[in-house]
Amino acid sequence: MLNLKMKHTLKYISSFCLLFSMFLGQAQETSTTTVTKEIVPVKSKTEAAKPVLQEVKPDSIKTDRYGLRVGLDLYKLTRGLYDNDYKGIEVTGDFRLTKKYYLAAELGFEDKTTDDDRLNSTATGTYIKGGFDYNLYQNWLDMENLITIGLRGGFSTFSQELNSYKIYNPNPYWGEQPAIADGQKYNGLSASWIEVAMGVKAKVFNNVFVGFGVQLKMLVTNSKPSGFDNLYIPGFNRTYDGSFGIGFNYTVSYFIPIYKKKTIIPAVTKKPAPKK
Repeated sequence: MLNLKMKHTLKYISSFCLLFSMFLGQAQETSTTTVTKEIVPVKSKTEAAKPVLQEVKPDSIKTDRYGLRVGLDLYKLTRGLYDNDYKGIEVTGDFRLTKKYYLAAELGFEDKTTDDDRLNSTATGTYIKGGFDYNLYQNWLDMENLITIGLRGGFSTFSQELNSYKIYNPNPYWGEQPAIADGQKYNGLSASWIEVAMGVKAKVFNNVFVGFGVQLKMLVTNSKPSGFDNLYIPGFNRTYDGSFGIGFNYTVSYFIPIYKKKTIIPAVTKKPAPKK
């Protein structure tokens, strides 16, 4: 009897051990499957996030200088060296108001003798011009070059001296009549005009600029002497067809800085190139 009971007991113990081992095997399989399922999505998210990475550059700061630029017209100053009929000087100036706009002015004196087909006269006087310039040039970083277009209003007070004249002869059978000396002077004359000015100024040294400009002019008012026309008006130059004129200058100027303004240039965000 005892042996029979022990056999039954061993049979139950071996059955229990078999069930316990099957339970452990099932638990290990479930655990392994769970770990595999958690790793895959994490890896997938990491790979999907890589293309969205962006390269961000820091903001840059640009410093603009504001101040007064004063110069001389070298063309008028040196013209008297080779032209005996001309003497003149012009002082130029501009002041920077904003990033693109400049107040501009010119002040000068001219003495010019004009020899026409029928008369010879000398104009002597002073003039002033004032207006604004707009800078069309986009400078890099600390560059300060200018390509400008602007508008001016001009006014001149002057005198005209009639040196000599010729009487028109419609039938010059006996040749041209000799010129008649006059020497009469007309004071208190004046003229006003508007002009479109285009110019270039380049920085060659620290605060030193060299420039070139062209002006297209149109007379608004013009007081004429008795008996003849103004062939030359100081500041306006030679008159063509009575109301139009052209001028140009070649300047060297010096910039006097007064204050500065800083401009923040936003950073540029770049996406990396796709990998091949």
